[in-house]
Amino acid sequence: MRVSDKGLAFIADHEGVVTRAYRDVAGVWTIGIGHTAAAGAPKPRAGMTITRAEAFAILARDLPRYERRVAAALTAIGQRAFDGAVSFDFNTGAVHRASWVKAYRAGNLTAARLGLMKWVKAGGRTVRGLVRRREAEARLIFDGDYGHAAVTPEPRAEVRAYQAQLATLGFPVGPLDGIAGPATRAAVLAYQRSHDDLADDGIAGPATRASLARDIAARKRVAEIGAGSLAVGGTAGIAAEGDPLLVGVAVGLVVLLLAGGFFAWRYRGELRRFLRTIRGV
Repeated sequence: MRVSDKGLAFIADHEGVVTRAYRDVAGVWTIGIGHTAAAGAPKPRAGMTITRAEAFAILARDLPRYERRVAAALTAIGQRAFDGAVSFDFNTGAVHRASWVKAYRAGNLTAARLGLMKWVKAGGRTVRGLVRRREAEARLIFDGDYGHAAVTPEPRAEVRAYQAQLATLGFPVGPLDGIAGPATRAAVLAYQRSHDDLADDGIAGPATRASLARDIAARKRVAEIGAGSLAVGGTAGIAAEGDPLLVGVAVGLVVLLLAGGFFAWRYRGELRRFLRTIRGV
């Protein structure tokens, strides 16, 4: 069995179609519809661009491995349920071990639906985007409803989240109201233009959101470096309390410099990304 045209559109709606290579939240180069080098050719790289038609052609080449796994895990399954299960496996790679699949085969659809909705975490936390995707997959698998994800407006909570990220990075968006209005679109565009690996279209798509997440992570890491250095320097000052003031200050400065140098080397990647963002602003 193969994924239907509606199934292809469903997966594209939830993965996003990105025609310029970008690094996802984990730093993996990605292009098209969730395509990475792990799926085979082409290998995404910095500056690489493709057309929308090529993105769907690559997806069509990537899908057979997932179609085979779903066919093996869920026999005698209808087209709509098959499409939904392939979407799940394409996103998680876990159809062969997911407990909801066993419940589905046993005919316990209630348990299967509940089990499917457990796959909503990344990095140990619940991700709103995964909740929405699992809900859509559940409607497709159990109700036969493909939905209309392509025309669904962005949830205000998600807009508010990237508004807060933009504001933190120095790109003013106006009120954090969850509405992607002119000020927010202008901030997105300015942010994109400060990053060579982003297409400047003013849309907070998968590439832009992944970049925002990495920049925020880099900023937090830099803050941790600073806090760690200050803590070490303070400890040195206390240790030197019994010595003359000049000696205590000198020892504290030496320790502070050594600690700062260590942290700067240890987190050099995050520092480079943080400094690039500052220059872009």
